[in-house]
Amino acid sequence: MKKKILFISIGVIALLITLFFIFRKKPQQKELYTNVKKGPFEVIVTTTGELRAKNEREINIPTEIRSLGIYQIKITDLIPEGTIIKEGDYVASLDKTEIMTKMNESNLNVQKWQSELKQAMLDTTLTLRSARDEMLNQKYLVEQKKLEKEQSKFEAPAILRNAEIEYEKAQRNFEQQLENYKTKVAQAKTKVAIIQADLSKAQNTLDGFINIMGQLNIIAPQGGMLIYAKDWDGKKRVVGSSISPWDPTVATLPDLSIMEVVTYVSEVDIQKIKVNFTVEIGLDSDPGKKLQGKINSVASIGEQKPNSDAKVFEVVIDVLTNDTTLKPSMTTSCRILCATFKDVLYTPIEAVQRAGNLFYVYVKAGGKIYRQEVRAGLSNETDIIITEGVTENMTLLLSMPKDTANMEFRKLPAINNPTKTSKK
Repeated sequence: MKKKILFISIGVIALLITLFFIFRKKPQQKELYTNVKKGPFEVIVTTTGELRAKNEREINIPTEIRSLGIYQIKITDLIPEGTIIKEGDYVASLDKTEIMTKMNESNLNVQKWQSELKQAMLDTTLTLRSARDEMLNQKYLVEQKKLEKEQSKFEAPAILRNAEIEYEKAQRNFEQQLENYKTKVAQAKTKVAIIQADLSKAQNTLDGFINIMGQLNIIAPQGGMLIYAKDWDGKKRVVGSSISPWDPTVATLPDLSIMEVVTYVSEVDIQKIKVNFTVEIGLDSDPGKKLQGKINSVASIGEQKPNSDAKVFEVVIDVLTNDTTLKPSMTTSCRILCATFKDVLYTPIEAVQRAGNLFYVYVKAGGKIYRQEVRAGLSNETDIIITEGVTENMTLLLSMPKDTANMEFRKLPAINNPTKTSKK
């Protein structure tokens, strides 16, 4: 009996829960409205940026390492960023490992060519000495044959002729040896010259490494505040960073008297930005301080932001306000004034819908909602100018209504055509 009562109780509870979910009233989504406003309007693009000196002196690694076959070198020590240094002060040191290895190899190469030069000169000495001895012996033979020929003048013609032939052969051999000696001298000189050239090349390479070794401790070319340079990806160069001769800057010494801001504007807003536009610059380190600026340059080619698909364009802003507290790498906020209007109609961006090249709003009038085509102008971060299709104080929906199937759609008049009204 108790089990039956329990089953009935569970069934009643389940039925009540089901009826609750079926018949409970769903909360109606509240529609939000706004009114079209009329008045002054500013088109402002807001970005973040970073201060840097307009002029600066670079502190570079010795770029001669490229000619020595070294295309990257690491920073092994670097004084703290922001240090005030004087001309000649120590700044950083570079890794000596690869250069020491190559210098030792180059030294062995020099020794090898020195040995080869010494051997070549010894070989040349011996070869030419032997050739000179042969020529001297041949010269004595020529003189001997000459005497024999002179002594054969009173002998039979055959003996005389034989003596003349022997003399001519000895003379010809002597002349050939003389020419051969000249050739051997020229060959010896050429061989020695080639070895000397290779030795000179090896010595120059060794001298280059010795010279570079003396430049691996980097010294400040002038006084100033040390600021670390940045890699291509925006990361500051620190101990352990690798530097190439094509991008050789370790740090910079900025001229703090003239500053500028580097910022990046999205491809959506870049069309609004022009050179000489005024900018209000704020400092994250001092929110109450405002500086005046002017756009100096706008990049014509976009670039990819790291870890993002967005394209941005570099914009450089001159800081017009003199302020001795400004330091490189300070983060800034930039309000770029692109345009001002004295008396225009505008509404929040959320109220304007878009389909291709068509802009429209949802208007509430007399308890009825209809869709109205509009022509849109410039916008800022919150509002957009409406040049045609609405009037001041007109009530607009901030979101799309739930049911738009049979809603009236009022189009703007085409050029030279009367107003058309249709339903969609």
